[in-house]
Amino acid sequence: MNDPLPIRVVVADDHPVFRSGLRTLVQESPLLEYLGEASGGEQVIALCREREPDVVLMDIRMPGVGGIEATRQIIAGQPAVGVLMLTMLEDDTSMFAALRAGARGYVLKGAAPDEIIRAITAVAAGEALFGAAVATRIASFLQPDLRGRDHPFPALSSRERDILDLLAAGRSNAAIAARLALSEKTVRNNVSNIFAKLQVADRPDAIVKAREAGLGSPD
Repeated sequence: MNDPLPIRVVVADDHPVFRSGLRTLVQESPLLEYLGEASGGEQVIALCREREPDVVLMDIRMPGVGGIEATRQIIAGQPAVGVLMLTMLEDDTSMFAALRAGARGYVLKGAAPDEIIRAITAVAAGEALFGAAVATRIASFLQPDLRGRDHPFPALSSRERDILDLLAAGRSNAAIAARLALSEKTVRNNVSNIFAKLQVADRPDAIVKAREAGLGSPD
C-alpha cells in the first residue's frame, strides 16, 4: 500500500523568528510538506494561488491585508484550502471573525508542537479544530446561563442580551454604553460577538432578527 501524500502547508506570519519555527516544525514532520511562507496578507493570497496548499497556517495581525481578510479571499477563490489560525489573540471578537471568514481552526501560538501538527492534520481532513483554551471559550457560549433559558437567543451572554435589547430599540453604541455603564469599545466588541452568534452580517440584520423575536421594546 502506498503511503499517504504529505499535507502541503504554507505559513503566513509577519514575525521572522516565529515563522522560522513553524518552517522547521513543518519540514521535520514526515506528515507535512513545506511549500513556502509569507509575511503579509497579499503575499499569502498570491502564494496560495501559485502553490495550492492543503493548509495555511495564518496569523491574524499582519501588515497590509490582515489574516482574517486574507482568509476570506483565499476561501472565496480556493474553498478546498483549510485555514488554521495560529495567533496570540484569544479575544472573542478575533475568534468569531476568523470563523466567519472561513477558518477551520483556531489555535493559540503557545500551543505545543504536537498540538499544532494534530490541528494541521485535522484541518486538512476537513474537520474543525480548536485549541484547548479556545474550545473552552466556545463551549461557554453554547451553554446558556439560567437567565437565558427562556430567551430567544440563549447562546448570548447576559450582557449581550442587554445590549441586543437596546440595539433593537434603536440605541447607538454610545447610548448603550451610557445606559449600561460600559465603554464604547466594550459595546463594539459585544456587538461583533452578537452578530457572529446570531449569524447576521450587520446591525440592520441584527435589529430585524431581534425585533422579530420580540426585543427592542421602548422604555
